[in-house]
Amino acid sequence: MFDAFLVSTGVVAVAEMGDKTQLLALILAARFPHRWPIVAGIFVSTVLNHFAAGWVGTLLAGVFDPSWLRWIVGFGFLAIAAWALIPDEMDEGDATVKPYGAFIATAIAFFLAEMGDKTQIATVALAVKYHPLWQVVMGTTLGMMLANVPAVLLGSWVSARMQLLRSVRFVAAAIFGLLGVLALLGVGTSL
Repeated sequence: MFDAFLVSTGVVAVAEMGDKTQLLALILAARFPHRWPIVAGIFVSTVLNHFAAGWVGTLLAGVFDPSWLRWIVGFGFLAIAAWALIPDEMDEGDATVKPYGAFIATAIAFFLAEMGDKTQIATVALAVKYHPLWQVVMGTTLGMMLANVPAVLLGSWVSARMQLLRSVRFVAAAIFGLLGVLALLGVGTSL
């Protein structure tokens, strides 16, 4: 009943570990003294970004024949698995935070950082595969919050353990790979 929500939450929570947006959360936590405006900015930007990505996924599901969708989603997840193996790094310019306040700076920075990111692409693929859309969007948003809120609230503790979090990308790659193989085989889906 809540497969879309649960799968979306798990996939994004694991994929976000060590991601550039988690590094951005650490930078914002170091820059701004108040944590809750940062958390609110992450939430708002993620809902907007992932709703747009999910909407694109729903449109794609209506355009392509289900037999083609199975292959598109399967190879898409396999591509995301390969992408997850590439470590994220932030450029010097990515760390610059404008003085617009914690909420606005976070909302803008996170929205832009997620454009074309693997979790946004995963949200498109999840929306193609799972329904209803609101469960996918809320699941991917919860996954994003589970990965990034601890980075905001426990910034110095998390940054000391970033090497461990970066190694989680192998787990994320395995999960995306498994989802890709299952989609190609047509297991657990109506595609």
